[in-house]
Amino acid sequence: MFNPDAPLNDLPDPIIPEWGPDAPRGGKAVMNRILKEKATVPLFFAQTLIQSLRDVGYNHTTSALCEHVDNAIQAGASVVRIYFRQSGKKGEYEIDAAVYDNGHGMPPGVLKVATAFGGSMYFGNREGIARFGMGMKTAALSMSPVMELYSWQERNAIYGMTLDVEAIGKERSNLVELPDAVLHTAVPDEIADLFRKPMSYPTGREEQELLASSDADLAERLGPSGTIVYMPQCDRLSYRTAKTLVDHAVKEMARMYRRAIERGLRLYINNRRVEAFDPTYSMANARHTRFLEIPTKQSRLIISKQVQVRIRENGPKTAPVTIKLYRLPIEEWSALPRKTLRNDLRVFDGLTVTILRNEREVFAGAMPKITTRHSVTNWYRLQIEFPGSLDEAFGVAANKQGVRMKGYLEDAIKDAVGDEVTSINDEIKRFQASQASARTPAQPSASEAKANETDPLQMNALPSPASPEEQAQLDANLRGLALTLKRETETEDQAFERIANSKYIIDFHHDEFHPFYEVKHRFGRIILSINTAHPFFTNLYDPVRKMGIVHTVEDGDGTATPTPENLSGPAIALDLLLLSLARTQSRLAGASDEAQKVIENLRREWSETYRIQMNT
Repeated sequence: MFNPDAPLNDLPDPIIPEWGPDAPRGGKAVMNRILKEKATVPLFFAQTLIQSLRDVGYNHTTSALCEHVDNAIQAGASVVRIYFRQSGKKGEYEIDAAVYDNGHGMPPGVLKVATAFGGSMYFGNREGIARFGMGMKTAALSMSPVMELYSWQERNAIYGMTLDVEAIGKERSNLVELPDAVLHTAVPDEIADLFRKPMSYPTGREEQELLASSDADLAERLGPSGTIVYMPQCDRLSYRTAKTLVDHAVKEMARMYRRAIERGLRLYINNRRVEAFDPTYSMANARHTRFLEIPTKQSRLIISKQVQVRIRENGPKTAPVTIKLYRLPIEEWSALPRKTLRNDLRVFDGLTVTILRNEREVFAGAMPKITTRHSVTNWYRLQIEFPGSLDEAFGVAANKQGVRMKGYLEDAIKDAVGDEVTSINDEIKRFQASQASARTPAQPSASEAKANETDPLQMNALPSPASPEEQAQLDANLRGLALTLKRETETEDQAFERIANSKYIIDFHHDEFHPFYEVKHRFGRIILSINTAHPFFTNLYDPVRKMGIVHTVEDGDGTATPTPENLSGPAIALDLLLLSLARTQSRLAGASDEAQKVIENLRREWSETYRIQMNT
């Protein structure tokens, strides 16, 4: 290690490389030769470059494997098979990975070029998926120190190439050249076993559709052309078992390649066919439709816009971006069991925005700058599609892992759909508020019952009728009041019975411009009206309500529907806080017009101050 305080004569020799113990020997020999003999310096040091590229930085194993699927689709494949073969004992598993496709394959010369870093038949072509000639190699080596590549354009004439990090690291030549492709009459046995033997996962053999059942059958089933990328003894995987690797790959690839699957691509992972998963729920044959036994199986397209976006921020050329906004059928789906919504339909996975480059998804997740951070985003989807010419504007890297939008592009998208997103946010909020404030017919809530029960203990009693005539007039008035406070599915008689037997009533309304609560004193009844459009409701009242569930109303998976009749603890305490405020306010306001005006001003200013604090 360099010590700045050491005497000059103790400093390390600047021309002696201070490499680490794991550095490739051949690379060190080449470096010493160049430094001491002034030999020709190569543009790339193969021995160190190939080891460095193992750390190119894929998010997970699935994203690395997607490089091979991309190449297969580019090669016109109709079948792609991915394998994770697990062997060994628990805790010491070894996993081999492989990707097979029946695309057009490569002749030996092209195969050799494809094995070289930067070697590509599509370099700079933005019409397809592949572009740089790096993905296949970096993806394979990010998982395993060895990549074996096989390709053919006629049966029984399979050409193979191998990249071995350790072997290249031992090379002592300044220029490391690739050997010619080796001709095989059949794939090696350890690879053939992938196609003709079941994998350890899925455990149900009936779930696995093998490519071939015998050696004789295998040559025929591999097809007249195709490619295999084999990665033995993987030492850098996201997960330790084949099960977790398979499940994650299925989950991600079903979504990322949904368009290709819809067009007919047959994608298998450990011999199990992958169904398309559509986060916008607009595809008629996607996976989510299997779990719905109701008529409404798809989302509704709200808008579809095409926006011309500059390829360079200050350049003249533009390219089209297609933006579609979908609304999920919350009215029909919100009544489904929570398990179906969460696990089967995956409504709550946070996939609000999905972005596709040349029909292959490169991003799925939240984008609060364009949508919002509110839970309403679970119920709509924004789909953005763009051509490869806009890669720089969207900030798509060579490995196609996510986007980093330029500011001018983000502004263009917000300008195009901002008003519609705001409208759909408000629309879903209103529906959610109406659901959250729904009451069981003819029954007071636990909070209303508690307030009624304790009202005789209050210091200042509320006025009550003094004679039978006054009681009869009160009943007539209460019938009119009951009509205005009648709950959904409640009969007029049920509403009257509930209002007549309760001095405290909690009601709900939705108004963007009203304070968070209102109080009315009608015919001896304290009516507290809570505004479901105010942030008080969404950020405090409703969350507290959901915290206070004391018994379950089965949703199909053992979870509870929070209704006012099954709440206790903090939820009732909050209701009683507001009801006691309402009672006190109605009494004081009745003292004089001036008192009523002061209380009304207090209520409005308090509400607006709170709204600004919560929304800023």
